[in-house]
Amino acid sequence: MISILVAGGVGLLIAVFSIPYLVDRSIARGIGQHVREDGPKEHLVKTGTPTMGGIGIIVAVVLGYLASHLKLGVDFSTGGVGIMAVMVLFGVIGFADDILKIRNRRSLGLSKVGKFTCQVAVGLAFAVLAHYWIKLPTTVSFVRQGGFHIQLGTPLWLLFVTFVIVASSNAVNLADGLDGLAAGSSTFSFGCLALIGYWQFRHLSTYHVLHGLDYATVAVAMVGALAGFLWWNAPPAKIFMGDTGSLSLGAVLGALCIVMQLDLLLLIIAGLFVLETLSVIAQVFSFQVFHRRVLRMAPLHHHFELLGWPETTILIRFWILAGLFTALGLGIFYADFLSLGPVGK
Repeated sequence: MISILVAGGVGLLIAVFSIPYLVDRSIARGIGQHVREDGPKEHLVKTGTPTMGGIGIIVAVVLGYLASHLKLGVDFSTGGVGIMAVMVLFGVIGFADDILKIRNRRSLGLSKVGKFTCQVAVGLAFAVLAHYWIKLPTTVSFVRQGGFHIQLGTPLWLLFVTFVIVASSNAVNLADGLDGLAAGSSTFSFGCLALIGYWQFRHLSTYHVLHGLDYATVAVAMVGALAGFLWWNAPPAKIFMGDTGSLSLGAVLGALCIVMQLDLLLLIIAGLFVLETLSVIAQVFSFQVFHRRVLRMAPLHHHFELLGWPETTILIRFWILAGLFTALGLGIFYADFLSLGPVGK
């Protein structure tokens, strides 16, 4: 428990005190956000706001994770280190995208093909690591292997894990459109995973997740770092996380659910991000097939902006939705545990 608290505390402190440095350096170098011209007009005032605050989040998480292992009784796990690597690599992809946006002075960075190829490569590498080094079973489960699960076999499972990592990364990226939306909503999801990870650690014989405590440590380090970032990202934001942050956050969220064998529960724990993604899919499908838009603008939060909702109203209501989704996910997990009766206890 002390190691978990250390991870969160260090992550929080590093983020709180490092983000102002990033803000100052960004302003000094003229590094600022370029806002989409076809987006809500209210966003134009955000042009020039420092970006790439995700660097501070990543550094805070890594240092928080490392600090929690300093003679505190928690061993490094292959899964935990692998998740740190995924976070950093997706952060590098996002950083390259952000840098190109700044240099080209437009809201487009890496090409879609280039970005997707890099994401798939990292996701596939993690899938191979998860199967051959972490020794995860090639099944897809809801809350545990002993419950509902689907056997995929190695090739399909590797593709499934790659898809989860890439999809969750892009889902969080889509939600990063309002001050504090992606960071605040992610905090709920990682808080939920922290509780589940600790529960898996305490009930190893039931869940067979060997390093639940280490995974909980990763999640809490992320919660601390996001809380520290939100101190400066709350409306009106002093800095944005950029693709550097959003791509890495989503990748870690997906990777944690894979190693904790919560593959399908991810859809509920990250329910808000799923909604945002579905809104984009529905918009594109409707326009391509019926030549009509179902929303005024996608993702979903932009639709409500164009309906006249204030940004803070959308933010708080979406945070409430994110909290409800994670509460539902946690409730499903615990209800399954209770259904085991004396065996689960």
